Amino acid sequence: MEANTSSFKLILGSSSIARRKILAEMGYKFTIMTADIDEKSIRRESPEELVVALAEAKADAILSKLQTSSNQESLDESTILIAADTVMVYEGLIREKPSSKEEARQFLKDFSRRHAATVSSVFVTNLKTGFRKGAWDRVEIYFNEIPDEIIEKLVDEGITLNVAGGLIIEHPLILPFVKEVVGTTDSVMGLPKALTEKLLKEAL
Repeated sequence: MEANTSSFKLILGSSSIARRKILAEMGYKFTIMTADIDEKSIRRESPEELVVALAEAKADAILSKLQTSSNQESLDESTILIAADTVMVYEGLIREKPSSKEEARQFLKDFSRRHAATVSSVFVTNLKTGFRKGAWDRVEIYFNEIPDEIIEKLVDEGITLNVAGGLIIEHPLILPFVKEVVGTTDSVMGLPKALTEKLLKEAL
């Protein structure tokens, strides 16, 4: 797709710095809106169903904000809203953002010398046509031993509390202990580029 959004407007429905960075890397200009939803109130059996349901709920929350704001007349031209969500899966259990530093520490200890997966969703809505579609991408991550002092440094920084499973794969402290990534780093960071492009094309 041409890295050019002159034919449509793009809204990224996320406060994630990593997602902003990825979408900008893809060559898009966009505005940002955030959804304030109670993520814990939305539950699904599988991580794949959960991330798509959460992204759809974020999209719904942003749509209702747009409909009550004065932006309505500017939505006459094609506007695409992108919402997304990511969870980690460890030994079959879904891991969202850690609720405390203790939980973040435990998550990181669990990953040491083991493997986990990220499941990331993208949900697009064409505000003009009403087209909506969500899909997901899964990436497997294998770790070498993560030393306790590295885990402590990461937990002390506090940023582990803002991400699924407490893991920021691109962080310079954790990167040396990542043995193998089966899939793409952008997907682990929360916005799979290939899937986003595919859904944008379909939405347009």
